[in-house]
Amino acid sequence: MSGHTDTRQPWTTLVLLAVAQFMVVLDITVVNVALPSIGTDLDFAPSDLQWVVTAYVLVTGGLLLLGGRAADLFGRRPVFLTGLVTFTVASLASGLAGSPEMLIAARAAQGVGAAMLSPAALSIITTTYAGAQRTTALTVWGAIGAGGAAVGVLFGGMLTTWLSWEWVFFINVPVGAISAIVAWRLVPRPTGRIAGFAELDLAGALTVTAGLVTIVYAVDGVTTHGWDSARTLALGALGTGLLASFLWIERSAKRPLVPSATWRVRSLVSSATMMLGATGLMVGAFFLTSLYLQQVLGASALETGLAFLPFALIIGEAAHVGSQALGRFGGRSVVVTGLLLTSAGALLLALAPDQAEYLPHILPALLLIGLGIGFVLISVQVTAMADVTHEDAGLASGLMQTAHEVGAALGVAVLATVATSAGGGFVEGFGDAFAAAAAIAAGLAGLALFTVPALRPAAEVRLAAH
Repeated sequence: MSGHTDTRQPWTTLVLLAVAQFMVVLDITVVNVALPSIGTDLDFAPSDLQWVVTAYVLVTGGLLLLGGRAADLFGRRPVFLTGLVTFTVASLASGLAGSPEMLIAARAAQGVGAAMLSPAALSIITTTYAGAQRTTALTVWGAIGAGGAAVGVLFGGMLTTWLSWEWVFFINVPVGAISAIVAWRLVPRPTGRIAGFAELDLAGALTVTAGLVTIVYAVDGVTTHGWDSARTLALGALGTGLLASFLWIERSAKRPLVPSATWRVRSLVSSATMMLGATGLMVGAFFLTSLYLQQVLGASALETGLAFLPFALIIGEAAHVGSQALGRFGGRSVVVTGLLLTSAGALLLALAPDQAEYLPHILPALLLIGLGIGFVLISVQVTAMADVTHEDAGLASGLMQTAHEVGAALGVAVLATVATSAGGGFVEGFGDAFAAAAAIAAGLAGLALFTVPALRPAAEVRLAAH
């Protein structure tokens, strides 16, 4: 990636793209606190309420690879702007929804916009900045990935309490409109040949999205039907078959979403795996803890949002400490440390008493999880792009964002299923779910020891120059 190794670029581009990405990440968790109000106003069935979250993250995750490849083929600016406009209009439609079906459809449309916006934004960053600026920009991006999700819970509580649940979506409209105007003037137009739509791997995108949706739908129904039911097994087999078909399609596609060579880029694949696991743990923890605070401890929406404020603050501290630790200890050490901290925090929640109190039981655990997840997400953003060429920046960005969104969907589905499957009800299941989370985090830490490269930012900069 030569071209601007010695030229400092203004930070205005990063600020614009960070604001847009903040909206995308915010919308994963901003609705968590508003879910009880949404369920009451729109008459949601309790088992369907999680699809307000899941529809968004699944569609986003399923189409992000297509969005990343589209950014490489058609130009990052037009794809970013199209995604931003789509996301903004769908946010307005979400706030105006008058039925469960309308809201879930609008949330899916938000996911389509996010799938274009997010990888285009990250690839603009990785091709605009170089050297120390690039490391700083990716560190900021990683902090947004974790901090935006935490702040989303706080914003959701404030907006739901002071205005109404519709405003968790309406707030995106003015921010999106202003960002689109600024991006039109600030982000440079694409140069060179613009590819045709025939070069997009639509079959691969639809197959991988359908496979992911089917698997999550299968997990979602486990509480009612059981793991060994015909429904669960059939849907699991169908989802697995669709994902296998995706891999087969990729082998023969003219422009595959994920070229086979991508799976040999160790830094990217290992980082995406850690991103998937860490995001799943984080968003699943938000989902369960939000419900626990409101349904068990009787906290209001605003009180629940404020309860996550320390988490958001500790993410900011993790961004600073983690970025410094990267240069000294390397990505592998920081990721493993982060996952072990996350496991410890989840274990604290698993061991908490049935009527846990916020200050002695929940807050210390949230701080450990926040610090740990912050270390992981910040580290993998830098490590993932180490061996990626300029031409494949959109693809790599899409893969990382796919891991982020799919992880969020699976985290909610799996941990919520464990919690609601307990014979003693949600309170007992809360501990079971976090015991599972602690085990998953510890297992990921062991995997990271053997797969995540020990790259330092200085090494990352040298590799990126080629």
